[in-house]
Amino acid sequence: MMKPTDLSVHLTAYLSHHLAAQRNLSPNTIRAYRDTFTLLLRYCRDQRGMPLERLCLKQLDVPLVEAFLDHLEDDRQVSIRTRNYRLAALHAFFRYVQSEAPDHLLQCQRIIAIPLRRHPRSTVGYLAKEDLARILAQPDVHSSAGRRDAVLLSVLYDTGARVQELIDMSAGDVRLEPPAQVRLFGKGRKMRAVPLMDATARLLRDHLRECGMDRPERFEDPLFKNRQGARLTRWGVRYILDKHVRAARNAHPEFTQPVTPHTLRHSKGMHLLQSGISLEIIRDFLGHAHVLTTQIYARANLEMKRKALAQMPEDSTFPDIPSWKKDRTLLDWLHSL
Repeated sequence: MMKPTDLSVHLTAYLSHHLAAQRNLSPNTIRAYRDTFTLLLRYCRDQRGMPLERLCLKQLDVPLVEAFLDHLEDDRQVSIRTRNYRLAALHAFFRYVQSEAPDHLLQCQRIIAIPLRRHPRSTVGYLAKEDLARILAQPDVHSSAGRRDAVLLSVLYDTGARVQELIDMSAGDVRLEPPAQVRLFGKGRKMRAVPLMDATARLLRDHLRECGMDRPERFEDPLFKNRQGARLTRWGVRYILDKHVRAARNAHPEFTQPVTPHTLRHSKGMHLLQSGISLEIIRDFLGHAHVLTTQIYARANLEMKRKALAQMPEDSTFPDIPSWKKDRTLLDWLHSL
């Protein structure tokens, strides 16, 4: 019987126990980490001819990891952002291995030192309030599916929820007593309570009553279901949103902006910022781990203001102001500093 390799022992413990039990990561995050190692192992087997049953930790050195990253970019045509995500997953694994196998400490540190690739910062795509209203007005509230869609889109925007947070919501996560709020479970299964606007709370109350989910024995039911009565999937939410975005475009051909479920989350963040809400509160509202992530909305808002100023006529905004260069008193004072 073949003895398990040190890589198989550590990788199995890392994926099946460490990420879930010690780091409390969500199943989706764990699957994303597992996908990285699936690609790495396939690369070792198919591109390098390395038998997986004999693959050891010492073989995963810096040259192999760098070659794997090049393979992702060149052969699989992934973006720099995706490449960095795969590298970050490898960094996390070798940080774990450092303490589990100290004899590989130098090898781990060399891999952890592989830098992430710099890439252009993407702009924040968000909707103007009038475009958001056009989308929210599309569901046909005379049908049960249309009423569900209207509630879903309103909750998706009003809570700033990620798609996974939305589809994980159950009836018991909704509290309609003042102040109305919902409970969301974000990355790392971190729970946060998000307040609701009155209009969204009314929609949710009607939705729960219509679906019979306002009774305690139904609190574990999915808040949003598909036609089979099961919990909606990410693709199901995307399909619902795309359907109503297309309807909005048909009614308003000038509306051509790309829209994804995450666009509604960005829209909520931007609208909160434009209403004067501080970045710290927006960070907590959206469930960001660091305020640095939330600053993307401040940067986008400043860029929007800069472009607006650049479009203003130069001569029609300000009256003639005397040049400070002709003010000898001011010049003498500046020179004396």
